[in-house]
Amino acid sequence: MVYPVTDKVRPFSNPLALAVLVLLYERPMHPYEMASTLRERRKEDSIKLNYGSLYTVIEQLLREKCIVVREIVKEGRRPEKTVYELTAAGEAELTDWMRELVSSPVKEYPMFEAAISLLPVLPPDEVIELLEIRIGLLQKTIEEFEEQERICREMKLPRLFSLESEYSKAVTLAEFKFCKDLLSDLKRDAGGMRSGWAKMRNQLLATKPGDRKKQMPLAAIGGHTKKKEK
Repeated sequence: MVYPVTDKVRPFSNPLALAVLVLLYERPMHPYEMASTLRERRKEDSIKLNYGSLYTVIEQLLREKCIVVREIVKEGRRPEKTVYELTAAGEAELTDWMRELVSSPVKEYPMFEAAISLLPVLPPDEVIELLEIRIGLLQKTIEEFEEQERICREMKLPRLFSLESEYSKAVTLAEFKFCKDLLSDLKRDAGGMRSGWAKMRNQLLATKPGDRKKQMPLAAIGGHTKKKEK
């Protein structure tokens, strides 16, 4: 699959930076307020959040003049709070970045996809057991999404504010179906997949260590098999 490539090189790519820009688009805030607002809105389900990375992101945005210090607030004996606000350059960066993310699909690297690409390292019978475990966990996740949807309906929350959950559910359902189909194919040995996999693994394990002419690379067992050396 070919993904469009943009010529724009951004000085930062952390989604947390995008979230900070969005928050400051709403109003000036200090870091603690940013973190608490993101948690109140459950954005940590979509964006990895911790204080260390938040302050790193703020420093990056300051260097790029996307945000500036609006004021430093001191209340009694409490520590000083630095309040930040969005600049015109920051707002332009925000809208440009959002337009790019919404319009242009990019290749991402999920851990499960990485595991699938290297799956032949495990025996097929064990993979069947592992897939059954994964399917059970995915089913629970889907049920949690459905419970969230029920709560949103009761709260009469506009759909606009739960789109990320809707998207996550759709992705989870797609993964659930993929795993179910793969499990079914393995159990019934569709196209000789399971038996062929087991045979190739046995051949691999039977080769002598260090005999590279006979040894079959693990990466070759699964769909990108190279021609044998003569």
